[in-house]
Amino acid sequence: MKYLITGGAGFIGSHIADALIARGDYVVVLDNFSTGNSHNIEQLVGNPQFEFVQGSILDLPLLKQLTESVDHVLHFAAAVGVFTIVDKPLESLITNLRGTENVLEAAHQYGKPVLIASTSEIYGKNGSGALNEESDRVLGSPLKSRWSYSEAKAIDESMAYFYFAEKKLAVRIVRFFNTVGPRQVGHYGMVVPRFVSAALKNEPITVYGTGSQSRCFCHVADAVTAVLMVIDSDLTLGEVFNIGNDEEITIEALAHEVIDLTRSSSQIEKVLYEKAYAVGFEDLQRRIPDISKIKKVLGWTPKRSLDVIIKDIADHLK
Repeated sequence: MKYLITGGAGFIGSHIADALIARGDYVVVLDNFSTGNSHNIEQLVGNPQFEFVQGSILDLPLLKQLTESVDHVLHFAAAVGVFTIVDKPLESLITNLRGTENVLEAAHQYGKPVLIASTSEIYGKNGSGALNEESDRVLGSPLKSRWSYSEAKAIDESMAYFYFAEKKLAVRIVRFFNTVGPRQVGHYGMVVPRFVSAALKNEPITVYGTGSQSRCFCHVADAVTAVLMVIDSDLTLGEVFNIGNDEEITIEALAHEVIDLTRSSSQIEKVLYEKAYAVGFEDLQRRIPDISKIKKVLGWTPKRSLDVIIKDIADHLK
């Protein structure tokens, strides 16, 4: 099979490229390096099963040309990270909305199956417990940039689903919950690599807010396994699946865990949201995935613990 991965030089996209090539598939990566990195795909350069095209999903003629040449499209290109969304909300909206529209248009024109990579951000402030694929979305004001990413990705999902329902395009959707691991960087707001990087340098670890907010972290290797199972199954057509780990930890406890595992002398410093972000920034208290659907349909469960995640990120950063 020949796959086009938009955003394939990004964190998750590059790991997907590795896995597909390892099993014998051919991969074309389209990336403009806005958040991706050439280092993420340097191990693939020169491989006869790999092709890299530098360009944007906003370039519809290029996207159509590439889509026509492949068997399957995996759409991972997006403006990502809390810092990116808050600092450049308009640019992020255009990339995430128009870009996905272009991907779906090209896939439909040439009749190519497409996987849409979505996010747990679509649930917004819903912290009622484990969130399943049908859980309600709870959002703040549309004028607050914090929620623009959630809005855009939800519209992406709706567009994709109705391409499936009305135009019979073979669409699959996955929602990632805090996927972490080697190659992820902290300067877009990704908390685990930011903490690990600081700990390795024995620098203060900055915790925003009280630190009582909780998250669940999934190793990228587990997430990749889930994605391959989704794209390989006919049972997943027209469906959306949460991909994540349901083991919960507070951000302050995460910071302590990172310090302990890296044997760091770092101290934890708490910073008010008002000092770190624009006025009116809102965070969510809890985000836990309900992964019972993907377990039932495909038999997937995450295998790697948070300790393994931290150690793998530390080894990569070293």
